[in-house]
Amino acid sequence: MKQDVVSLLQKSRLDEIFQKLACCQDHSLINPLFIALCHPDEKVRWHAVCSFGWLVPAITEKNPEAGRIVMRRFLWSLNDESGGIGWGVPEAMAEIMCRSALLRNEYLHMLISYMREDGQELFQDGNYLELPMLQRGLLWGIGRLCQDHRQEMIERQIVNDVSAYLESSDLHVIGLAIWCLGLLGVGTGLDKIQRFQGCTEELHLFLNNQIQDISVAELVRRAPQPGIG
Repeated sequence: MKQDVVSLLQKSRLDEIFQKLACCQDHSLINPLFIALCHPDEKVRWHAVCSFGWLVPAITEKNPEAGRIVMRRFLWSLNDESGGIGWGVPEAMAEIMCRSALLRNEYLHMLISYMREDGQELFQDGNYLELPMLQRGLLWGIGRLCQDHRQEMIERQIVNDVSAYLESSDLHVIGLAIWCLGLLGVGTGLDKIQRFQGCTEELHLFLNNQIQDISVAELVRRAPQPGIG
């Protein structure tokens, strides 16, 4: 099953992948998709992310607790005590929450918490991710949710959280933060973004279901235009 799923995820068209996965029993796909999140082929990894977004909401409609179990497994994989790293987890969680209102209502605050440090003792709600590679995945996930649920994300008051990543030493993190801020509609109101309008270095990103190269300057150009991405 693991080999079959990986072979399927190497296909180019997501609709074809989903059609083939629909022939399998839901529960049999979960472990192979988790493994695929760490596959060396980036197409396989991204298609696994998208497949989680197709599969888990469908499972949740039939059995909400089964969907929650998958989400809790994601959260555990990002926990230091799990012994893992959590590659692909923020992205998969976001893709799932884009399509499941129930899971979004229950777990979106957790995804946002990964952008935040702990506050004072009574306000220790942060689970800040320190690794830039995980920050990339987190900001990609935030951006996906901004694409599909922009107003809801605005109401979560995350602009300051996202803006803080403009000070990162990782250019991919900066680019993804600019992308998120553009989707939130605050690009023109942030002078910090304009510092990167001459940055022609290209980033390798998965946007609109395609792996593409896009310059930081192009992301800055799009930033004032919500909905482009």
